[in-house]
Amino acid sequence: MTTGRMDAGAARERLRRWRLVLGGDPADGTGHALSGRDAAMDGTLTALYGQGERQGARGERAAGLGASAPSVARWLGDIRTYFPSSVVQVMQRDAVDRLGLATLLLEPEMLEAVEADVHLVGTLLSLNKAMPERTRETARAVVRKVVEDLEKRLAGRTRATLTGALDRSARVSRPRHHDIDWNRTVAANLRHYLPAHRTVVPERLIGYGRASRSVRKEVVLCVDQSGSMAASVVYASVFGAVLASMRSIATRLIVFDTAVADLTDRLDDPVDVLFGTRLGGGTDINRALAHCQERITRPAETVVVLISDLYEGGVRDEMLKRVASMKAAGVAFVALLALSDEGTPAYDREHAAALAALDVPAFACTPDLFPEVMAAAIEKRPLPIPEAG
Repeated sequence: MTTGRMDAGAARERLRRWRLVLGGDPADGTGHALSGRDAAMDGTLTALYGQGERQGARGERAAGLGASAPSVARWLGDIRTYFPSSVVQVMQRDAVDRLGLATLLLEPEMLEAVEADVHLVGTLLSLNKAMPERTRETARAVVRKVVEDLEKRLAGRTRATLTGALDRSARVSRPRHHDIDWNRTVAANLRHYLPAHRTVVPERLIGYGRASRSVRKEVVLCVDQSGSMAASVVYASVFGAVLASMRSIATRLIVFDTAVADLTDRLDDPVDVLFGTRLGGGTDINRALAHCQERITRPAETVVVLISDLYEGGVRDEMLKRVASMKAAGVAFVALLALSDEGTPAYDREHAAALAALDVPAFACTPDLFPEVMAAAIEKRPLPIPEAG
């Protein structure tokens, strides 16, 4: 009897879920009526995706939410009531695409109602030039909240990982006597302790590498600011600020479309960096790399990270020659097809293959993996490239 009740309850739950998915069209086949919270939740879905007479020509739901600011603001509040944050963010992105929500985001009241995330920041940055002055401060506050949340998540691990990499890269295996790091040398040779003599016989000496310690590593982040790279631009600005805060790394941030902008002097505030970008437009990777190459003074101590989907609008052969030239000079070069939590990005596979032929890794990277990638590049060891999936 108990099993029967459980089976009946499970069946009703399945019907409920299918009813919410299918939208209550007479042909949905569920025959399940909604009430209370479920009915209100269904109303928010219908407002965005539409139903009945608002169906599109192929029968799919079409957008049914009116474009007035008050109704959209109420709807934004409702979805935050009924759905978890991850679902809210997806629905907001759909609203931007389907309902022209981007235009309404120019209203301060609307910005205060939305769930802030990386994608919303990308949308705001694309609207930056059209943003009225009365909206700008609210938009900056929204962007700053997202940036601060990302910094809390990413900064500590990034600094710890890179500090370890810089420390290891500065050590030398055959130090002069006055350059020996005795604490690390003893720790590394404890297995060679001789009890009878109460001493450690070091087989491997670890040195400070004084010359290496006095020379900072240089990191150049070269970031494509075309529209498809919005999330990558946001993450790159945060990482750029974190790297710039480390005295042992000299960080330069270059953003580009068909023109090149050096935002290094804004790295103390990633929000200023983001509002200095202009998402959209064409792409000239070769010009951006030329700008980077001209400013490299110590190639063997430099890491260049190109963050781009590699859809080159400039001179392809020149771009590849430039990468090869930097590699030959000793620059550690990495190409990230995306720096985001999204799935496999769209990118120019031919250009990625051409870079791979030059022994330049080209892969998509999550923000959580980025510190390990940078550490490997600094130490000039194989990169932790994720499996294609």
